[in-house]
Amino acid sequence: MWRDHLTEIIVFSLLFLLVSGMGFVAARWRAPKDMAHLDEWGLGGRSFGGWITWFLVGGDLYTAYTFVAVPALMFGAGAAGFFAVPYTIVIYPLVFLVLVRLWSVSHRHGFVTPADFVRNRFDSPVLALLIAITGIVATMPYIALQLVGIEAVLKTMGVTGDNALARHLPIIIAFAILAAYTYQSGLRAPALIAFVKDTLIYIVILVAIVYLPYKLGGWGDIFAAADAKFDASPNPNDGILLNGNNQLQYITLAFGSALALFLYPHSITGVLASRNRDVIKRNMSALPAYSLLLGLIALLGYMAIAAGVKPLPGASEGSVDNNTIVPLLFDQQFPDWFAGVAYAAIGIGALVPAAIMSIAAANLFTRNVYKEYLKRDASPAQEANVSKITSLVVKVGAVACIVFLDPQFSIDLQLIGGVIILQTLPAVALGLYTRWFHRTGLIVGWVAGMGLGMWMLYQVASPTRKHFGGSAFPLSEFGFDTTKTIYVGIVAVLVNLAVAALVTLALRAAKVAEGVDGTTPDDYFADEGDPRVTPGTERDADSAREPVA
Repeated sequence: MWRDHLTEIIVFSLLFLLVSGMGFVAARWRAPKDMAHLDEWGLGGRSFGGWITWFLVGGDLYTAYTFVAVPALMFGAGAAGFFAVPYTIVIYPLVFLVLVRLWSVSHRHGFVTPADFVRNRFDSPVLALLIAITGIVATMPYIALQLVGIEAVLKTMGVTGDNALARHLPIIIAFAILAAYTYQSGLRAPALIAFVKDTLIYIVILVAIVYLPYKLGGWGDIFAAADAKFDASPNPNDGILLNGNNQLQYITLAFGSALALFLYPHSITGVLASRNRDVIKRNMSALPAYSLLLGLIALLGYMAIAAGVKPLPGASEGSVDNNTIVPLLFDQQFPDWFAGVAYAAIGIGALVPAAIMSIAAANLFTRNVYKEYLKRDASPAQEANVSKITSLVVKVGAVACIVFLDPQFSIDLQLIGGVIILQTLPAVALGLYTRWFHRTGLIVGWVAGMGLGMWMLYQVASPTRKHFGGSAFPLSEFGFDTTKTIYVGIVAVLVNLAVAALVTLALRAAKVAEGVDGTTPDDYFADEGDPRVTPGTERDADSAREPVA
């Protein structure tokens, strides 16, 4: 009952109200002369320095879902859940120079979304539309997942109801507040709140990583308890070490997730809000500190095993909700006031990425659907207004997902989202370095990769669902005599690249027009203070959009 958690609820509510107030005040923080512009509302004026960007991007990538789901996966499957740690380590060297180039060309041309860049680079509105739709579709379940983190906290505090509306009313209220201050303050709201969110998470995890091992008998006892649990598991792939069957899945999932991470629109939004190239370079060097924190967060799963935590019942009969194990661990092992602080860290950790994700999805719709196809002469104020309204619609859709769908299906949807967003890699990431691919080849490759990926995901079953049950595809479906699985996203993007290359060679042999590249080599090295391209001098995202041959 909620009365047993009154202190936790009070602490949680006070901190939640504090950051909500900060969200509304953010409109006056570093206030511009005019918020009615996507550069201001959607990118914070492109003026964030090193510390703000570090907290913003870190708060965007390491979410409430990360806080509850990574330990939950460690609790349920063991070492396989640790994949999130290596992928958030290897990603930063991979994208160090890529993101700097993206920032420069976006700064020079005023691009707000990755689809803006693709439209200009490959002279293809169709390809840009595909990139925009892909980004929106991949982002939606990610926003819904932030609600899973809040719901796990509310369930642990006993804030539940007898019907779906009563059970989800606190989440609906929380997202209504989020929608209000995001509408008013834009990207400045999550940027300011990220300071509080990340400070709380660092405090909570550092205290937990010292206090819990001391209370539970030390790390030796913690790992021994986890080992004993997995030895008794009927699943041979569970354990504190990987085995021959899940190593390939682990490697491909980690690498595929790394490639996908900075293709998500919300990740790119945080980068484009930076002031200059040096800010991005410093952040790509410093952000691995969050990965160290993530490794400590993951170990909470083993601590929950050693503490004898039993997850709360799930949504379906006979199931359990492993996402509740971290809130339950803090509830059982810490004083109520500190558990309330931990719950607030998780709840606030949902608000920051949800706000950035909704802004990124709204920017994609505004720039690459509304302006490209519905109102080409839209003014900056009209763009900002449409983006604000779209961000509200996106949040309503996310709440609808959590209210009407099984939360476990939302988690599987996020895994599907990773497969989907990977199909933008040839046009966005490789497009920053080369224009070798033909625009039509990229479109056909996207169709091939997306089609194969969806087919493979459809074939994946889970204990509760015949189709779309995850992203681990059994190689036996390809005729291999093995029980090993592989991450769907890696296979799909390799096919995407192969098809794009073959079609490019064919079209080039047929001398099919490739369009005009609206960028120059110097654009990829532009920095703060360098002049922007103005309409009428060179092609850019808002200038001459003549029909494509």
